[in-house]
Amino acid sequence: MLIRFNKPWGVLSQFTDKSMGDSPRATLSDYIDVPRVYPAGRLDRDSEGLLLLTDDGRQQAKIANPKAKMKKTYLVQVEGTPDSAALDALRQGVSLKDGPTRPADVQMVPEPDWLWPRDPPIRVRKSVPDTWIEITISEGRNRQVRRMTAHVGHPTLRLIRVRIGPWGLDGLAQGTWAAT
Repeated sequence: MLIRFNKPWGVLSQFTDKSMGDSPRATLSDYIDVPRVYPAGRLDRDSEGLLLLTDDGRQQAKIANPKAKMKKTYLVQVEGTPDSAALDALRQGVSLKDGPTRPADVQMVPEPDWLWPRDPPIRVRKSVPDTWIEITISEGRNRQVRRMTAHVGHPTLRLIRVRIGPWGLDGLAQGTWAAT
């Protein structure tokens, strides 16, 4: 079984919250009541969009293993307006503290008309514009897309994963899931 889940902002990509904080954080168990499925990869708490879950260990490893080079596509709202040099740097790969990234497919796109509002909303600065880009990577380091956009001078304001390999959000409302 494979489940596509449209993860809201603020939800942990795990079924339990192991933090010792005073208030529990939202987890997958708040949205998905299917036994013996596990996330195939991760999506940061402050990121939104497609998360795959499966009960098949082989499929989970294939999706999550960086050696498989499964492509992941993100819509990214960045601060400022990237120029061609910034976009080209992302396309060629940038050098981060943990080494160079693989080249990415990058293009500027209009704000999606299907986009749900984020709660809480992003920080808006009237004096600084924001821009949407679509970026596809074939690796999945910790907070990689955020670090890449910051490296070229355009910090990420909002990050939404829309595709992993052949699977996409395809009309899933935020906080909903579908078995594939």
